[in-house]
Amino acid sequence: MASVAEAENFTPSLLAALVRTHDRDRFATAMFAPEDRRNNLFALYAFNYELAKVRESVREPMMGRIRLQWWRDTLAEIAAGQPPRRHDVAEPLARVIRRHHLSQSTLTRMIDAREQDLLPDPPTTFTQLEDYVDATGGGLNYLALQALAVKDNRGAAATAARHVGVAYALAGVLRATAFNARFGRSLIPTELDPGRHALGTKTTPALADAAATIAAAAHTRLDKARTLVDEVSEAALPVLLPAVVAERWLTQIENADYDLFSPRITRPDPWRSLRLFLAARRGRI
Repeated sequence: MASVAEAENFTPSLLAALVRTHDRDRFATAMFAPEDRRNNLFALYAFNYELAKVRESVREPMMGRIRLQWWRDTLAEIAAGQPPRRHDVAEPLARVIRRHHLSQSTLTRMIDAREQDLLPDPPTTFTQLEDYVDATGGGLNYLALQALAVKDNRGAAATAARHVGVAYALAGVLRATAFNARFGRSLIPTELDPGRHALGTKTTPALADAAATIAAAAHTRLDKARTLVDEVSEAALPVLLPAVVAERWLTQIENADYDLFSPRITRPDPWRSLRLFLAARRGRI
């Protein structure tokens, strides 16, 4: 029988491997957290991956809704103090939730937002898209701050973290357009893309204009986050570092003239690690 220490160490190692495989950018930023807090981030990022993969892992939307409900039920049981369900992600997530009093409403909102992934139609308005990315990317970053036990007396860290999370998610929506189109899906709001060009195989001028609008909104969020950095504790930096990745993604999209079907926009950044290291060293995003 494994010792208590061995049992405690097994799941975090599994989570780290899962995040490193499926969410390499957040894995890279989490490595800038104190060693004794990294597993908290891995549990959260693994939870986010579990939600994000639901759409790709089911054939029918109803099956996806059942999986999302499983997570709602799991969170309710954790909040009620019941033993967590036996699951590679649910068990370590329960420990983080209880140890750091993570926001139940934010966790639940993350699940609810993923219902959008199961809908046949994209968001109607940009406001709806912003709500989606605030619940997913913004909410995840807010929870990550809690998991790092960052002191945030005046709310600057939480505000900056949400802005970064939203910017990262908006850039991710743009990068995922070609992938989603292969499955007949789009997250580009119809008010920006009334012709549903994001469901095609090549970028039109209208879709490029929509991409430019979304990219500008992401830049605005990054700018807002940067104005708050001086008020934010250094302990929050691992949660803010995705701004560096988002900035690079936006640059790639702009260099491709907002062609969301260009393979250039999803090329790996060979300098990502160096960019993150320099940003962390300077305390700037």
